[in-house]
Amino acid sequence: MRKASMLVGVVGPSGAGKDTLMAGARAALAGEPRFHFIQRSITRPAEAGGEDHRALSRAAFEAERAAGCFALWWEAHGLLYGIPADLPSGAVNIANLSRTVLAAAAARMPLLVLEITAPPAVLAARLAARGREREADIAARLARQAPLPEGLAVVRVLNDGPVEQGVERVVAALRAIP
Repeated sequence: MRKASMLVGVVGPSGAGKDTLMAGARAALAGEPRFHFIQRSITRPAEAGGEDHRALSRAAFEAERAAGCFALWWEAHGLLYGIPADLPSGAVNIANLSRTVLAAAAARMPLLVLEITAPPAVLAARLAARGREREADIAARLARQAPLPEGLAVVRVLNDGPVEQGVERVVAALRAIP
């Protein structure tokens, strides 16, 4: 009997290092076929930087959404995000998600939330180093509190040191999934 798929929803505040740690974990787990890192579809140009994503126009995204192509989708910061409906069965499927879709994800499939976080001073320094936001915008971003829905299985990874240490913590958390 084949084991059911599991979704690992990666969440955390801006500046926590989610994309960096997920890229490191993807490389570290490349030889382990039970782990599948999901490429998200986003209404953002491919050359915009950040994660490797499937770039779609808003019209194309909405057409795919209407056709049932996404297991989950959401809108944040003026962009649409989606993960594909055809996830590999029996795999640990890992995706950067919005907190707003965690309850819907848990209703559809087994879900583990991997929350990557860092102390506020570390988050502020990382956001400032990006150079994309003013100091007031960074302060407002850090002041936002977005609690996780109750009743979810959550593993927290503190990313407050070197990247390698954060990647090791994420890999250990993923390998601990039965």
